Amino acid sequence: METAAETLGLERYKIGPKIRRLRKSKDLSLVRLGDHTGMSAGLISKIETGQLVPTLPTLMRIATVFGVGLEHFFEDDAKRPKATVVRRADRLRLPNRTDGAAPTYWFESLDFPVTDRRMDAYLATFEPGAEATAPHRHTGGELIYVVRGRLLLSFENEAVELHEGDSTYFDPSFPHSYSQTGKLSCRAVVVVTGPK
Repeated sequence: METAAETLGLERYKIGPKIRRLRKSKDLSLVRLGDHTGMSAGLISKIETGQLVPTLPTLMRIATVFGVGLEHFFEDDAKRPKATVVRRADRLRLPNRTDGAAPTYWFESLDFPVTDRRMDAYLATFEPGAEATAPHRHTGGELIYVVRGRLLLSFENEAVELHEGDSTYFDPSFPHSYSQTGKLSCRAVVVVTGPK
């Protein structure tokens, strides 16, 4: 970490305030962002207030949490494009688990290169026989559109099965989980908005 951003000419990029805006847009506390990045809340606070300038590996860890590229921190907000196209061939397909266990689904970000997103959109693929996701909750809103197959959306004591062409919007602050049903894989578009 470097001190005195002014001596490096980096103050014009306003990296700290950009990190703070991203964190606030996702309704994350300093501690929670620290949990996701492996850094202390105090260190993140010093970065946000400009007392420290993050190294590129540190900035990359922060960028990954928010799904933005490093360029997000170095570009002029006024020069951002009005629209961004994400080509199918350029999308990355990633498992939802990285602990070595079999993934419950695979996902592709439909809006990864876009900085300061107001939503996160994914194409999720649930394979036959995969276990249900662990119940989870988050702020904001969530919309699911089933492109192919069947998906079971479970809440505490109830569940609804969505078929091809069905969609649902729900409050994700309640614990919920997903699982594929039937013999075919299920593909669904999942859109998650930030906190209201």
